[in-house]
Amino acid sequence: MVITCSDTRTQETDTSGQLIRKLLEEQQIQLWIALGTSNEHVQAVIINGGTGISRRDSTFEAVDEMLEKRLSGFGEIFRYLTYQEIGSPAIMTRATAGIINGRVLFSIPGSENAVRLAMQKLILPELGHLVKELSK
Repeated sequence: MVITCSDTRTQETDTSGQLIRKLLEEQQIQLWIALGTSNEHVQAVIINGGTGISRRDSTFEAVDEMLEKRLSGFGEIFRYLTYQEIGSPAIMTRATAGIINGRVLFSIPGSENAVRLAMQKLILPELGHLVKELSK
C-alpha cells in the first residue's frame, strides 16, 4: 500500500506516489524473475503485460536491467508481425527477450491477440531450440 498524505495532491497529480508504485512494481517483477530463474526446474520464463508506454507499464524497465544477453530479434520481429496485423500502433510495444541466469525470458504484451501472435509465431517454434542452446 502506498499512502500519500497531502492536501495538494490528487491520485492523478501525485507523481511521487506514482513513482513509489512504479518502483515497487518493478521490484516485484524482478523478485519473481529471480525466483523463477533460480529454480533448477525452470528453463524459460514468459511474462505477459506491462510492455506498453503508459505510466503504469513498468515490465520493460524491470526486465531490461536484468537481462544478461538480449535477443533483440524477438522484439524486432514481434513488432513487424504486429505491424502487419494492426499497423503503426505496433511501435508502442516494448516486447523483449533475453537470457537471465541461463534461462530464456520473454516479455510480451498482455492482450490475447499479442499473446497468440508471440506464442504461435515466435516462442513455441523456437523455445526448444533456445533451451537446447542454453544447455550447451
